[in-house]
Amino acid sequence: MNQSFSLKGKTKQIFVLLIPILITQLGMFSMVFFNTIMSGKYNSADLAGVAIGSSIWNPVFTGLSGILLAVSPIAAQYFGEKRSNEVASVVKHGIYLSFFITAIIIVFGLFLLDPLLGKMGLPGRVQNTAKGYLIGLSFGILPLFLFNVLRSFIYALGRTRVVMVIMISSLPVNFFLNYVLIFGKWGFPELGGAGAGYATSITYWAILAFTTYIVKAEEPFAAYRVFANMKEFSWGRCREILKIGVPMGLSTFFETSMFAVVTILISKFSVTTVAAYQSALNIVSFLYMIPISISMALTVLVGYEVGAKRYKDARDYSWLGIVLAVLIAVVTGLFVVGFRYQVAGFYSNEAAVINLTAYFLIFALFFQISDAIQATAQAALRGYKDVNLAFVMTLFAYWAICLPVGYVLAHYTQLGVRGYWIGLTVGLLAAGIALYIRLLYIQKRKFVALGA
Repeated sequence: MNQSFSLKGKTKQIFVLLIPILITQLGMFSMVFFNTIMSGKYNSADLAGVAIGSSIWNPVFTGLSGILLAVSPIAAQYFGEKRSNEVASVVKHGIYLSFFITAIIIVFGLFLLDPLLGKMGLPGRVQNTAKGYLIGLSFGILPLFLFNVLRSFIYALGRTRVVMVIMISSLPVNFFLNYVLIFGKWGFPELGGAGAGYATSITYWAILAFTTYIVKAEEPFAAYRVFANMKEFSWGRCREILKIGVPMGLSTFFETSMFAVVTILISKFSVTTVAAYQSALNIVSFLYMIPISISMALTVLVGYEVGAKRYKDARDYSWLGIVLAVLIAVVTGLFVVGFRYQVAGFYSNEAAVINLTAYFLIFALFFQISDAIQATAQAALRGYKDVNLAFVMTLFAYWAICLPVGYVLAHYTQLGVRGYWIGLTVGLLAAGIALYIRLLYIQKRKFVALGA
């Protein structure tokens, strides 16, 4: 990432960064998949416990890790400006913040976990499994956050394939640990669903060790000496990360928590409806990894070009990324709609669930397109380090449009649960349009005038 490309070259550059990021995201999704599937094979109560634990953990993790992922656009801009010392300093302070955020989570967890699970009215075994799973995961919070900081540094330098290799290499480790700790094989303790949490934590430590070695020993990362002089500390540098990271993290948290609230509201409907909704949402979440991967690549590319003061190139990457995400959303959406009954059949053997899931997937096509627009427009703004107003826009769209519109349509019209799909789609589209307008403003009023 050290030169200006033609339009064709820029498209290729996006894919060069995108493909490894996508594979990495799929790898992280696979860990959750292993946890869920293998716990289900052990016992249905343990499956429910792991599902409950994951629903509690995911909004917290995605929100707080979003703060640390701010290292990526900040480091990318410094990298574009060829300020190597500043890049290393940002990474070091990201490491400090990882320890600080981990300590906060553990303290809050000690006081809030039991009351939270107690208020959910879960069966005893499900509650115990959920608690055990979360306790097991807690041992992996620090390495996971540290990995996200180092991953952001590696991404900022444009070497996304390195992280891909690390993630792919870790999957057999995670699968093995899940097997032996859930089922108690080969002398290991039989922990049931809780074992999935411990297996994931051990895997995170292995991933961190591998990543640390590469950053410390392999070029070009070793040249930045991010682990040297770790006594260096600056509240100003921490504030720089938090200024970008807190709006990023809160935006992610409120998005994931919105889906959690919708899931809770939909639980009031029939079992068939809930099962169909969850199946359709799982398919959409899987496909969402494509625009979210494009978003990560886009943040790095835009941030780098802004740092290098190539504002026209930054603008080109922004629109290329948005167009690419929408095109892929259309293609994958049409594919899913065309084969919706076959896709729904992977999740259930019951005709009623399959038919309703297939019906929901028609709405999912429009949902995906709206989500692709808002995710990539927001990612481009992060590359410009413009995050505060974007956070307000998305917060309003999620909680003042998605939820109210969905609730009214679902409960006060004949649409039923379909109303929630419409509400989600309308809200995400509103967010995408608002972010699109904000991106135009940033490019035309602030950056284009300076040199594009």
